[in-house]
Amino acid sequence: MNTLRRPASFSIDGNTKLIAHLGFPTSSFKAPMIYNPYFASIGLNAAIVPMGVRPEDYRDSFRSIFRLSNIYGALVTMPHKVTTVGFLDTMSTAVRVAGSCNAVLLREDGSLHGDMFDGEGFVRGVLRKGRTLRGARVLVVGAGGVGSAIAASLAHAGVGEITLYDADSPMMEALAMRLRANYSSLVVTTGSRDPADCDIVVNATPLGMKDGDPLPMDVERLSSSTFVGEVVMKQEITPLLAAARARGCDFQVGADMLFEQIPAYLEFFGFPTTTPETLRAVANLKY
Repeated sequence: MNTLRRPASFSIDGNTKLIAHLGFPTSSFKAPMIYNPYFASIGLNAAIVPMGVRPEDYRDSFRSIFRLSNIYGALVTMPHKVTTVGFLDTMSTAVRVAGSCNAVLLREDGSLHGDMFDGEGFVRGVLRKGRTLRGARVLVVGAGGVGSAIAASLAHAGVGEITLYDADSPMMEALAMRLRANYSSLVVTTGSRDPADCDIVVNATPLGMKDGDPLPMDVERLSSSTFVGEVVMKQEITPLLAAARARGCDFQVGADMLFEQIPAYLEFFGFPTTTPETLRAVANLKY
């Protein structure tokens, strides 16, 4: 009997394979509202389960979760993507370059393999919207897990120049060094979050998740030709995107990155994959 096949009438039972969704806080999580309806639509007996883990508890919680007999893997989100790398037995090249991980697979031998799909999802979304990446000038604000992944994938896509900004200077400079080491023709600068003269700007920080957060960059310096990308998914149109839209900028909402990367996630977990269009059709997103 294939225990990964879900009954026609959806329910979680003793054979359900759990994929932990690890992060904090969980109030902004959107993945369960996309994955779980998709799993139900194809009869797959698996479930994405949000698990809020504070940073100080993450090491012990991570180890305990992967001792569960019905755990299959994990999605990892802020603020744990960088920390997770240290818990892996093996990892993809994307994880090595980005220095962060957002997908963990528990193998049959008990080892943990990690990969990173944030950057790929972001890049796929930008390209789908008709923007040109090769040779582009890019600003990435935030050099943590998601920012490092997006920067790595933008470099792989052939952008000409990346400017990095993060309040954590050592983390920012470490990402810059990894980018320079792996993409010798890429111009990498650090320390500025001025969006002027950029083709693409990205908010890869948590700013926008809480009411009253400051904007991650000076929107008055945005040109109407600049493409603005967001990773925050608490609401579809964040304050940054609202300001960018008011200035005539094209933009990408945070959930777009998620829809674009889920097909790659599904392949990683060995589940039947699909298209972003199918996922949008079955999703039950709420803001």
